[in-house]
Amino acid sequence: MADPVVPSSGALIPLGLDAVQLAPGFWGDRRALNQEVIIGHCLDWMDKLGWIGNFRGEPSRGREFADSEVYKLLEAMAWADDPRFADLESIVTQAQEADGYLNTRWKGARYTDFEWGHELYCFGHLIQAGVARWRRSGEGPLTDTARRAADHICRRFMDSGEVCGHPEVEMALVELYRITGTERYLEMARRFVERRGTPALADIEFGRAYFQDDMPVRDARVFRGHAVRAMYLACGAVDVAVETGDEALLSAVRAQWERTVAGRVYLTGGMGSRHAGEAIGDDHELPPDRAYSETCAAIGSLMLSHRLLLATGDPRYADLAERTLYNVIATSPALDGRSFFYANPLQVRVPGRLSDGVSLRAESALRAPWFSVSCCPNNLARTFASLPAYLATASSAGVQIHHLTPAEIRHDGLALRVETGYPWSGEVCVQILHAPSAARTISVRLPPWASEVDVIAPGAAVRRDPALLHVEKAWEPGDRIRVGLPLEPRWVFPDPRIDAVRGCAAIERGPIVYCAETAEEQLVEVDTAALPAEHDTDGLVELEVPATAVPPPPTGWPYGERQDRPGESLTVRLVPYHRWGNRGPVTMRVWLPARHT
Repeated sequence: MADPVVPSSGALIPLGLDAVQLAPGFWGDRRALNQEVIIGHCLDWMDKLGWIGNFRGEPSRGREFADSEVYKLLEAMAWADDPRFADLESIVTQAQEADGYLNTRWKGARYTDFEWGHELYCFGHLIQAGVARWRRSGEGPLTDTARRAADHICRRFMDSGEVCGHPEVEMALVELYRITGTERYLEMARRFVERRGTPALADIEFGRAYFQDDMPVRDARVFRGHAVRAMYLACGAVDVAVETGDEALLSAVRAQWERTVAGRVYLTGGMGSRHAGEAIGDDHELPPDRAYSETCAAIGSLMLSHRLLLATGDPRYADLAERTLYNVIATSPALDGRSFFYANPLQVRVPGRLSDGVSLRAESALRAPWFSVSCCPNNLARTFASLPAYLATASSAGVQIHHLTPAEIRHDGLALRVETGYPWSGEVCVQILHAPSAARTISVRLPPWASEVDVIAPGAAVRRDPALLHVEKAWEPGDRIRVGLPLEPRWVFPDPRIDAVRGCAAIERGPIVYCAETAEEQLVEVDTAALPAEHDTDGLVELEVPATAVPPPPTGWPYGERQDRPGESLTVRLVPYHRWGNRGPVTMRVWLPARHT
C-alpha cells in the first residue's frame, strides 16, 4: 500500500495514494504546486548550498543534520513519482559505508554526540524515504540502503542503552518492520521508546524535557519540550504500541494528547509557544506574538493525529488534523511555492523585509526562500506529496471521508467521486461511480462547528452520531449523497486563563481562521455583537467587521488613567490566516481586542 503509515491493526484501515486521487481544489492545487515547484525549489537550493555535494565527498557544508533534508526530499520525490529521483538516489546510496553506516558529517567520529549529533534522526529520514520508494515503486537501491542502515542500527544499539537527542528513527523502524516483517526492527524501535527518560541523555540548559528525556514516555502527562521532538516521539510510541498490542502505552499517549490540546495548542492548531528551545510552553501559555508554532511541529501533529485516528477511530483526531492543515501547513508556503514560513505567529507587529537568499532567522515576519536550518520546506514537500493518504480510511462497514476536498476514492469495489468547493463552500457531493452488490456505509466526518447539517441521500439509511454522518445503502452507479455544512462566520473567544489574549476575539469560518493584515500596526476594538460581512475575492472568502479605532494616550507616557474617549468608527478587512503575507510586508493579528455590546 502506497501510504506513509500502514499499521497491522487498528480501528480503521488507511487508504493510500493508490486508492485516493486528489482533483483540482484546495489540496489538489497544493499537491500540484508541490510537484511542479516546491520539490524542484528544494532540490535547487540544496544543490546550490552543497548539501547534496556532501554525499559526493565534497567539503562538508550545512548543519549536522543536513543529510536529513536530502532524505526528506527523496521521500517527497518517491511519493510524487518525480523523474529526478533516480539521480539523487544514486548520489546518496553510493555514500553508504560497508557496514551500513551513512552520515556525511560524522563518518570520522561516529556516535560521539547523542544530544546534538542527529545521526539516528538522519537514519530515520533515510529509512522513511526507502519505505516510501518501496511502497510506491517497489524495491531498488534506496530500499537496500535503508535496510542496510537499519541492520547497522540494530547491531550497534540493540543492547547499548543509548538514544538520539532527536526522536525520528523509532517510527521509521516500525514502518520498515511493517513492510518487511523483520522483528528486530520493531524491537529496536520499542527499546528506543522505552529507554527515553531513564534518563538516557545528558542534561542541558533547557533541561532534559527538551529531549523528552526527563521521564519515561509512559509516565508523562502532557507533551512538553521541543515541539517537533515531542510529536515525533509520540508518533513512534503510537506505532510501537499498535504493533506490540501495548494498550497501556497507547493510552498514555492519548492522555498526553488530551491535556495538550486542552491547554497548549494555538487556535490555528500550531504547537510551540516558546522561541527558547522551540518548545511547547506550560498550560495556557499561548502568546500570539511570541508563538513559535513551527511548521515542522504542525506536520508532526498531523502525523500523530492520523496515527491516533487509525488506531482508535475517534474523529476528534481528524478535527485537530483539519485545523492544523488549513491554518499552519497551508500557511507556510507562499502562493508561488518559492518561499516559506518556518515559524507561524498569530501576531506580527512590525512588517518584515523581503529576502531572496538564506534566512538566518526562523521567526521572520515574511516567508523566506530558504533557511540556514531548512527543515520545513522539505518536510512540506514530503507531506504534500503523500497528502492523499490522509484523506480517507476504510473499515469492514465501508469508507470514511475525513477531509473534504475534490477527489476520487476507490476501495473494495466501491468507487466515489467527491465534488466540493470546501472550505469556501459547504456544499459537498459524493457520487458513486462503482459499487459492489452488498450494502456499504459511506461516512463523512462532521466538524465540531457543524451543528446543523443538510443531507440528501435518496433511498439510503442516514444516521448521525456527534461527529460522523453515516449513509448506508446498496449503492448503484450514479447515486449521490449531498451534504450541506454551515459556513457562517463565527466569533470565538479564548479561555480566560490565556492571559495574553484575554479580552480579545477571533473569527473562524468553517475550518479557516481569519486575521487582520495592514500596512502598519493599528489598534482597534471589534464589535462582537455584529456579524461579519462576507466578500468573495478571487474565489475565496474575505470578511469585514465593524470596529472602533482606539486613540493613543494624550501624553508621551504609556501609563495613566483609563481613557474612554470615543474612537473613529471603521471596518476591518480580514483575510484567511493561511493567505497572510502574500501581498508584501504587513502587520498581522488573529486575536482582536473586543468591545462587547
